Parts: sequence; C-alpha cells; structure tokens
Amino acid sequence: MSKKILKIESVSELLASQWLTEKEVAALTRLSLSTLRSHRFAGKGLPYAKLGRMVRYSASEVERYMESRQIYPSN
Repeated sequence: MSKKILKIESVSELLASQWLTEKEVAALTRLSLSTLRSHRFAGKGLPYAKLGRMVRYSASEVERYMESRQIYPSN
C-alpha cells in the first residue's frame, strides 16, 4: 500500500479555498489524521461540516485556530 503525500503549493492559496479536507487540515496544522478524528469524536478541536461521510473544515476556522495558538516570547 503506498502513501499519498499532500503537496501544498501555497498556504495562502490553500486557505483561500472555503472548505478544506481532513488531509489538508492535517498538513496545515501538523496534526495527524487520527488526532483530528479523535478530536471530532470527543467533541473538541476544530469545528467541521459533515455531508454523508465527507468531512470538511472551514478555512477561516482553521486559520483562527492556528492564530489562537501563537506564542509570543516575553522579552
């Protein structure tokens, strides 16, 4: 079984799309697919939309999530 690697040409281009797949969110956040899934099942983590078996994340929510986790050094 071969692994498919998601190539991100441009983070800004990816975030410009309205909805992101699990794989795209995992690549952007550096969270594993299993972590994203366990967060969903536990009712925590990023908000998501589900249509049938298809799971999508709002690009603006992913960006907000990443910004909320910024750490600023205290000098």
